[in-house]
Amino acid sequence: MNGLEDAWYHRRSWLILLTPLSALFRLLVLLRRKAYQWGLLTSTALDVPVIVVGNITVGGTGKTPLIVWLYHFLIEQGFKPGIISRGYKGKASQWPQQVRADSDPYVVGDESVMLARQTGAPIAVGPNRVDTAQALLEYHDCDLIISDDGLQHYAMQRDIEIAVIDGVRRLWNGRCLPAGPLREPQERLQEVDIVVANGLAGVREFAMKTSINTACRLDQPDQCQALTAFGAQPLHVVAGIGQPQRFFQALEKKGLSIDVHAFPDHHAFVREELAFDDDQPILMTAKDAVKCSRLGLECAWFVPLQVEPDPRFGERVLNLLKRV
Repeated sequence: MNGLEDAWYHRRSWLILLTPLSALFRLLVLLRRKAYQWGLLTSTALDVPVIVVGNITVGGTGKTPLIVWLYHFLIEQGFKPGIISRGYKGKASQWPQQVRADSDPYVVGDESVMLARQTGAPIAVGPNRVDTAQALLEYHDCDLIISDDGLQHYAMQRDIEIAVIDGVRRLWNGRCLPAGPLREPQERLQEVDIVVANGLAGVREFAMKTSINTACRLDQPDQCQALTAFGAQPLHVVAGIGQPQRFFQALEKKGLSIDVHAFPDHHAFVREELAFDDDQPILMTAKDAVKCSRLGLECAWFVPLQVEPDPRFGERVLNLLKRV
């Protein structure tokens, strides 16, 4: 955790100094949403159903692997979904951008390339959700759109809202930014259609289990082995994600001997940062792999994350789609 996250999680007393700023942030968020509800700001409806998968906290909650699972689930049900995303940290000169498995993550964002590699889905990214969705529909025959994040992007109307929360940290101290991690007041969860908890679930929530079991070579992704095959040899583990400790702890629970190296979320890796001057293998997340695959690293592996939501989650999504 960084200093502010530590303060949120442990409810440090000095956060009370930020209360006025949080009250102002909360007011502005509520006024902005009311402006859309009252028609003062324009909200656009698309020609196909829209499922938004997001969260109300800053940082990682496991939203992206749930989107991968949801995409494959909807394909199995006969839908033709496409995915839109912000393309966060992407440096494209113009938007929207279509994303493929071989797209440059520094142009379109690392998470969107990871989604393309893990789903093969039609994907478009851009800061304007409506323009991005319309561009996707123009180039692809999709009958449904999954929006990666976007609970707070009210300019695009949605038919189903799914909020993903951390089953351990929950809503941290329950306060809005900057005195807490909330992008919106916690009452917002009462308005979404589905709440998925990454870990332990509360009342009216769907639990989502995550697991890591294999590692795949960075230079040959089709060559994978069980994590247990590394045995007791020491490993370098790097992570540039929202909650790197969760990744580190999961590997430790597998009995691996790891030297951890945490980087900021969406970090732009360079080869020198990963030159550890020893023969220890390097493990990393699938999101980091899309940026590191071009660095020419030797003996580097990425660890895919599998998720298993409560079986009732899929049923709930289908029932909601029937009402659209």
